[in-house]
Amino acid sequence: MTITANDPKRKTWLDVPKDSDFPIQNIPFGVFLTRDDIITIGTRIGDYAIDLGALHQLGYFEGIPLTDDIFLQDTLNDFIADGRKTWRAVRNRIAEIFDEKNSSLKNNDEHRRIVLFTLDEIEMQLPVQVGDYTDFYSSKEHATNVGELFRGKEEALLPNWLHVPVAYHGRSSSIIPSGIPVHRPKGQKKPKGSDDPIFGPSRLVDFELEMAFITTAANPLGEPIAVEDAEEYIFGMVLFNDWSARDIQKWEYIPLGPFLAKNFASSVSPWIVTLDALEPFRTEGPKPVKKQLPYLQSKGKKTFDIDLEVAIQPEGKEETVVSKSNFKYLYWNMSQQLAHHTINGCPVNSGDMMGSGTISGPDESSFGSMLELSWNGEKPIKLKEGGDRKFINDNDTVIIRGHCENKNVRIGFGEVSTKLLPIYKA
Repeated sequence: MTITANDPKRKTWLDVPKDSDFPIQNIPFGVFLTRDDIITIGTRIGDYAIDLGALHQLGYFEGIPLTDDIFLQDTLNDFIADGRKTWRAVRNRIAEIFDEKNSSLKNNDEHRRIVLFTLDEIEMQLPVQVGDYTDFYSSKEHATNVGELFRGKEEALLPNWLHVPVAYHGRSSSIIPSGIPVHRPKGQKKPKGSDDPIFGPSRLVDFELEMAFITTAANPLGEPIAVEDAEEYIFGMVLFNDWSARDIQKWEYIPLGPFLAKNFASSVSPWIVTLDALEPFRTEGPKPVKKQLPYLQSKGKKTFDIDLEVAIQPEGKEETVVSKSNFKYLYWNMSQQLAHHTINGCPVNSGDMMGSGTISGPDESSFGSMLELSWNGEKPIKLKEGGDRKFINDNDTVIIRGHCENKNVRIGFGEVSTKLLPIYKA
């Protein structure tokens, strides 16, 4: 089925601000609470949220095999489980409905009132029920930087890293949508020069600039997904801030990797941008440094040119952009990640979330964490309105944004914005 929704010449009868992340060529999917306190699945064009449940009930998806309640749920899991053919058909139909040449909804005042919401009339929710969450470690620059800081230059990049997409299984219960604040975590830390750990608030709370992809139900137990087929099972992508407590992490991560330093919170942008919408922005990733095993060898343009930035906004002050990076810097692409995840027969389900790992680029301005940007506190980052940061302070808000752009269209993810609150006190 052709992706007609991506036509760069298509215009909509809705007002769309210039340089919006959400032109009619985007058509992302999300879940929101309406002004009538009803949770529904929807999409977004410009600054309008569109109730797909209502649109379906009014007959606008006639001819597409959808269950009556497919959009009347509080997660996208069942819709995602329907597969790429359904996702594409629905996106194409939405593009047709809101095309400036189509008057069926445009000239129906009653239907427009039911279907359309301004952004101040809705409250975004977590778009999927995340059954399982895996966090990869796929940026060579980030892995090298962190390895040097934690282990020294000689052991910066461990021997397995160039052969295998390293990852760990995270905690899905603490994945939250943009706008939900996070408390500074507490845990064990080992002060420099001490033989024993202490307990208390983390002093080195950090962001991690990541993206995540969401899968459909893909494979039964025991059956791997081939690298060349992996994209068939990837619904779309979100921005992802995998919060970290570096002092807790340094003490706990040997021998089994991250635990409490990572599982206190991970923040995601609420609109899932489909791989179909990202098609015009395909590009090649880094060339392999060492020959990869056959099951990991991917061909063609398997990544996307997505510009990313991170800003820190102290309470009541102007934000400062501290990092500008790009998704294409990742050494291991999504197809390789999913192929490796399932090569041992591990099943993947609808709504599973796969974090990319911190996305760092080749120079200091493109590093994807404060650990790297401040070089573990040795080089504090200056803020616009005075002061500096080694890590994230209480009441700072961290904002991650991302978009793709060419001469024809801009497709964006909006933002994931999260405020760090002081430690929780009962």
